[in-house]
Amino acid sequence: MNAVAPAITGFDAKAMRGDFPALQQEVNGQPLIYLDNAATTQKPQAVIDALVNYYARDNSNVHRGAHALSDRATVAFENARNKVVQFINAGSSKEVLWTRGTTESINLVASSYARSVLKTGDRILVSAMEHHSNIVPWQLAAEACSAEVVPIPVSEAGELDIEAYKSLLDERVKLVAVGHVSNALGTVNPIKLIIDLAHSAGAKVLIDGAQGVPHFDVDVQALDCDFYAFSGHKMYGPTGTGVLYGKEALLEQMPPYHGGGEMIKTVSFEGTTFNELPFKFEAGTPNIGGAVGLAAAVDYLQGLDRAALAAHEKALMQYAHDKAAAFEGLKRIGCAKTIAGAFSFLLEGVHPADVGMLLDQQGIAVRTGDHCAQPIMKQFGIPGTVRASFALYNTLEDVDALFAGLEKAKTFLL
Repeated sequence: MNAVAPAITGFDAKAMRGDFPALQQEVNGQPLIYLDNAATTQKPQAVIDALVNYYARDNSNVHRGAHALSDRATVAFENARNKVVQFINAGSSKEVLWTRGTTESINLVASSYARSVLKTGDRILVSAMEHHSNIVPWQLAAEACSAEVVPIPVSEAGELDIEAYKSLLDERVKLVAVGHVSNALGTVNPIKLIIDLAHSAGAKVLIDGAQGVPHFDVDVQALDCDFYAFSGHKMYGPTGTGVLYGKEALLEQMPPYHGGGEMIKTVSFEGTTFNELPFKFEAGTPNIGGAVGLAAAVDYLQGLDRAALAAHEKALMQYAHDKAAAFEGLKRIGCAKTIAGAFSFLLEGVHPADVGMLLDQQGIAVRTGDHCAQPIMKQFGIPGTVRASFALYNTLEDVDALFAGLEKAKTFLL
């Protein structure tokens, strides 16, 4: 039975495509169909213009300049922070730290918070479906403190085993680190439940929101998470930009992560005193232009009907799943009840890399491999998957083109 395309109303993805210059090109003689959004999204013209305008007009260092350009740069930089505060409903600008991305945000918490509180025998719980960036930093911190990283089991459907998670929560657990959405499987985790259960056991929680923020409204106060990390480049902003949200009381007690300029009040060879939040964690010249570009991405997203966007992306995913069910030889990897963004699969008897290469020849961009999630791939006994991942500018026609491309690929590979 063929999949029936759903009627999508309230969100015009085709019109949105015009805002993204990179989507207007051809690849290998075919119109580009970009389905690698979980790796990085394309950038709207508004973000590109914000970057260009900053470097063309306001380029200067921030906070201590005595001239007009520095004043303008500082205002733009701190206005960008305030926009992020509103975007995720943080308590204040003291709780929003600029980083280079989700990876650095997690490393900051692992190096500063975890290493300052962990002791021998303590545990960090990490879901088995995590990206390496939400595994390796905790391993490094645990090793330094004689603590332990314990995986939270994941079912064959790609869902977190909540009963097993409950059984792991005891007085030894000091921190839980879980992704909002799995980059490898698309699983949307029940993070509010995860947070509440952890807090009831006295543990703190970090949420890797790299794949969450692009798809959902995030309210960190309503979630009551202790830390929330995300990247600019996965939400239509510049690469090399990211955010760490942390509760003010926790950030206040954490030691600095990097040393240098800006993060200090006074320096002498007798001793150094550190700056107030958020600057205590922002050593050196920041990515000022990147922050300005990220603010433009926030403005772009905030200008959309987020509920309609979520419904649009949900319809795309369901259509892809319906077509997959009717596609002979295709096996979905990750069949959680709630999935967002990523559609992972294998073609029977075919290596994922070969599928990706043949799709690229047809102008269809997907990602192949283990998606920096080797533990879950090992659990499933596979080398990796083909991953098509959707964004606001993708359409039902893109899904049709993906499956037409897979049909063509099969004729070469099987």
